[in-house]
Amino acid sequence: MRALVAEDQALLRVGLVRILEISGIRVTAAVQTAAELEEALTDEQLDIAIVDVRLPPTFTTEGLAAVVHARTVRPGLPVLVLSQFVEPLYARELLAAGRGAVGYLLKDRVVDIDGFVAAVHQVAGGGTVLDPEVVAGLVSARPLHRLTERERQVLTLMAEGRSNTAIAARLFVTEKAVDKHINNIFIKLDLPPTADDNRRVLAVVAWLNA
Repeated sequence: MRALVAEDQALLRVGLVRILEISGIRVTAAVQTAAELEEALTDEQLDIAIVDVRLPPTFTTEGLAAVVHARTVRPGLPVLVLSQFVEPLYARELLAAGRGAVGYLLKDRVVDIDGFVAAVHQVAGGGTVLDPEVVAGLVSARPLHRLTERERQVLTLMAEGRSNTAIAARLFVTEKAVDKHINNIFIKLDLPPTADDNRRVLAVVAWLNA
């Protein structure tokens, strides 16, 4: 696997490169500015881009904007955003295409190296990995008055990529109850039900971006 790392903090950038390389992932570029990132994203052999939201020169949303643009040029380019900040507007835009291969994790909540590497592989393989706080920001970004409180809880866990079994365990209910809630969610949000976890996450996120 070929990975790109874009991070302006030197210690964190070096740390990410070492973690990835120890895990058998080849880092083809480790950059620290938006201009360097834009150039590195032109690598057609790139398997995943791991990018901070805020990069020089303005430290606003250069990193996220660069990968959003890159995915218009190369649809489905796997991108894992690793940041201290939640940027709902760009996060929704990144997810809106509905192609998967997207992750958004908050730096201060990534405490498990194995979990981080697993997230890299999941995104590179076309999956979706979202931090619960990012999901909460997306869900709360538009009113879900048609859903009950329990259905909103299930929707949030669905958007995190959790299976029905995992949702049932988290909410201390049966899988049959989860199935019922999900069916109600699809009906109320005019979304066709599907057994594919990744596709249903993308469907929910696409609705949130509609």
